Amino acid sequence: MEKQQLIIIQSLTIVLAISLTIVSYFGVFVENTYEREVSSMAAQGVGQDIVNLFFIVPVLIISLLTMQKNNRIGIFVFGGTVFYILYSFIIYCMGVNFNKLFLLYCLTLCLSIYLFIFYIYSFKGINIKSWFWNNIPLKLFGIYLLIISVVFYFLWLTEIVPALLNNIAPQSVSDYNLLVNPVHVVDMAFVLPGLIVTSILLMKRHSLGYFFTPIFLVFTVLLAIALTGMQVMMKIRGIVVETSVASVFFALATFSSLFLIAFLDRLKKGNSI
Repeated sequence: MEKQQLIIIQSLTIVLAISLTIVSYFGVFVENTYEREVSSMAAQGVGQDIVNLFFIVPVLIISLLTMQKNNRIGIFVFGGTVFYILYSFIIYCMGVNFNKLFLLYCLTLCLSIYLFIFYIYSFKGINIKSWFWNNIPLKLFGIYLLIISVVFYFLWLTEIVPALLNNIAPQSVSDYNLLVNPVHVVDMAFVLPGLIVTSILLMKRHSLGYFFTPIFLVFTVLLAIALTGMQVMMKIRGIVVETSVASVFFALATFSSLFLIAFLDRLKKGNSI
């Protein structure tokens, strides 16, 4: 990575960290932030903001510092963290009722999108595949990414298809007074197809598969932690939580963490890019 590229990434990341910190602080400590939301959505917002403030922001900063030293693990953790923020703030911008943080939601989304694009561009022409040893069970990792895609397509379609057949809004849309559920949109149109393409590229030993697999694994771990935070906050506020959904999130965090550690363990030693 060229020095000028690293400076741009560093500058965007600092502004992103500040913006995310402000948004998360208001969500956690200013009571009326989610006053227009139904109680369950407000609880989820606070739960995610707690995770963002006390976990995601430190991970973002630490991974940036390690990436500046050309640490390969830091490079992948940074990419996955930025992608998690990007994903989350599409939902903040589209799924949270208009409030005083709207412009900051948009700023955070804007910064994360262009930071992620520039991050990917910075590794153009670099053979990421050469960073790894040849003993990776690629089919196992590829199948795991496919399983994540299938599980979440199944979860969302079991809610969407009956609603379509009965010409009604899905429960998650009607319960939260939404036009559509932005999670459904982002997952089915963007993230899950990305997981499928990445799994295919990985099993074909394409360099992009090696690049995006740990990024997606970091993303799934962080997302599962955030989802767990939402579930815990709902429980604290006395809102009924479906144990089956919580179990899926816990399993996702556990298995994704194990797969991530196993994949990064195949990295060759050294900090050269």
